[in-house]
Amino acid sequence: MNTQDAKRVLETALICAHQPLPLREMRVLFDGEIGADTLRHLLDELGRDWRDRGVELVCVASGWRFQSRPEMRTYLDRLHPEKPPRYTRAALETLAIIAYRQPVTRGDIEEIRGVTVSSQMLRQLEDRGWVDTIGYREAPGRPALLATTRQFLDDLGLKSLDQLPLLDAALPSAAGNAQALPIQPSLLDALERDLAPSDVPLSSEA
Repeated sequence: MNTQDAKRVLETALICAHQPLPLREMRVLFDGEIGADTLRHLLDELGRDWRDRGVELVCVASGWRFQSRPEMRTYLDRLHPEKPPRYTRAALETLAIIAYRQPVTRGDIEEIRGVTVSSQMLRQLEDRGWVDTIGYREAPGRPALLATTRQFLDDLGLKSLDQLPLLDAALPSAAGNAQALPIQPSLLDALERDLAPSDVPLSSEA
């Protein structure tokens, strides 16, 4: 198979995929005949091919996908004028604390926020696929340790936690003395905007 045909197959698979495709799954398309380095080269070419269009090829935590560009949001929202469910400020603050201080326990979150964290709110974040229990702290009661998921990064359009916006101040470790987390209102606004349901992969917009 020549390079152009391989790129066409890859492009079709990415457009039709319902989830981001990791390199190992892309290699299955070619029965292992195309290596990872060649795939990366083809992906770079595809990214350039789609550079001036309304969708873009991006690499997120789970793999590669086509998605609408941010500037297209206003127009795409007109197709679905109903307002998407909004997350409360408390839920966004809790999500931000988990993202920046993970792994954390419910008690850590409550100490930082200074208020009780409801089980319903945590369940909402878990049901959305953004938060999961990854273990238990060796402490009385063995409280669950919470962390964000690959789905959280995918929905933000990020490849890793290192790409999260920087905070105004350094954060202590979860095991250290609890301090107020310097969550700027702009960060919560960005979370609410970037995690809106309209920001979805190309294959889900059709």
